[in-house]
Amino acid sequence: MTEWLKANAGTLVVSLALLGIVAAIVRKMVCDRKAGKSSCGCGCSHCAMRGACHAGKSTGTKEQ
Repeated sequence: MTEWLKANAGTLVVSLALLGIVAAIVRKMVCDRKAGKSSCGCGCSHCAMRGACHAGKSTGTKEQ
């Protein structure tokens, strides 16, 4: 078992680092979503689809 760990140490380190980065990104997206922030990074006031993707929140339209 230890020989296998030694032989694959680089792969394991890189995989754990990538897993940590993906987990941090997902956590940030969940926190932003709970805070009501848009995922695109800009406001929806000038977006042509503002009434479709965030119905009822910023445009005052009825939720579907």
